[in-house]
Amino acid sequence: MHGDRSSSPPEPATLPSANSRAGHPHHHEPDHPHGHIHDPESQKRILNRLSRIEGHIRGIKAMVEENRPCPEVLIQVAAVRGALDKVARTILDEHLTQCVARAANAGNIEIELAELKAALDQFF
Repeated sequence: MHGDRSSSPPEPATLPSANSRAGHPHHHEPDHPHGHIHDPESQKRILNRLSRIEGHIRGIKAMVEENRPCPEVLIQVAAVRGALDKVARTILDEHLTQCVARAANAGNIEIELAELKAALDQFF
């Protein structure tokens, strides 16, 4: 992109690995009240969306490497943010209709709501 390239970019944030439990309030352990079961078709749709978003991000990276105009890059970043927001809304909707409902039926609603609140506090 345009501008001075003398300063190095910030290091990317390190995310916990899939097996790491650090900082993750919803521990999908065997003793978790509902075992966190999801509809396979829904999971497949979410994973497909995330794969498309991943490809879109690679496209944005290529745009930056090609020094494309900043407004073009920003438009694509906005598109990715919108797509991620849609994935988050889908996950939240399914969590409310499946996981929270299942916890309510099992009498574990307080735990589930506390975990959801902690996740939403980080999300917003």
